[in-house]
Amino acid sequence: MGTNARLFWILAGFFFAADIAYILWSLLVSARPAASAPPEVEWVGAVAIGLTGALSALIGFYLWRVHKGQRGELPEDRLDANIDDGDAEQGHFSPWSWWPVVLATAAALTFLGIAIGPWISFIGVSIFLIAIVGWVYEYYRGYFAR
Repeated sequence: MGTNARLFWILAGFFFAADIAYILWSLLVSARPAASAPPEVEWVGAVAIGLTGALSALIGFYLWRVHKGQRGELPEDRLDANIDDGDAEQGHFSPWSWWPVVLATAAALTFLGIAIGPWISFIGVSIFLIAIVGWVYEYYRGYFAR
């Protein structure tokens, strides 16, 4: 995590430097000899690049504080770590379950109904309710009941 924090701090510095270069470049481009208007900054790009740098700095600061609060090294920060050292428990998932497919179909129908016609959304929400109940209670009935 310390490495990630350093990378985001480097990225923030890059974006702030790019923002300064962008502002200077826009001043140079707008200050042509033929134009009688004073040089202007192109604010949309300058603000966008500046906010990207600010976001990178915020993420870097957050990661630095979390790394400092852990009082230890993660396996990703050690050079002698194996791949299995950072392997955490991801939860329990049913590889044979069809309910996620039904749930995705219901979500697709709901969003399709928002785009095309509201009557399709009612069908999608109905299928969604059935699919979420089926997925939650999958291990309470049938062959895989516990």
